[in-house]
Amino acid sequence: MTTELQVGQLVTGIYKTGKYVGEITAIKRDHYTIRVKAVLKHPLQGDLHAPKESDVLFFHERRALAYNEQTNVPKSHVKPFANPVPIYHESLKAALSEQINQLEADNSKWAEESLKIFRRLEADYFKD
Repeated sequence: MTTELQVGQLVTGIYKTGKYVGEITAIKRDHYTIRVKAVLKHPLQGDLHAPKESDVLFFHERRALAYNEQTNVPKSHVKPFANPVPIYHESLKAALSEQINQLEADNSKWAEESLKIFRRLEADYFKD
């Protein structure tokens, strides 16, 4: 038997290859609605149905969910979070930097295409 999480509880949730800290705002039969408070892992770039492939019809740009944006996450992808919540802007910067560092060590065409997108996102996210 699993313990049901509660509205208002802090959790981590995985959504389209990104991982976030958020607060549960609603509980449905198969998913939780969470309000994003921080980014733990920036989503990967490219086609979700062909991970790490560059020879796809359309190489998607995947932005991180925004601060306070709400999204539905399957219950199996949501876990309690007990640590202090990182500041959104700082967490986004750290998650993006981690992805860029990993991609710079990868010589694949997918990594090259992903880096181009991440560099554009970095300029857009942190233009201030």
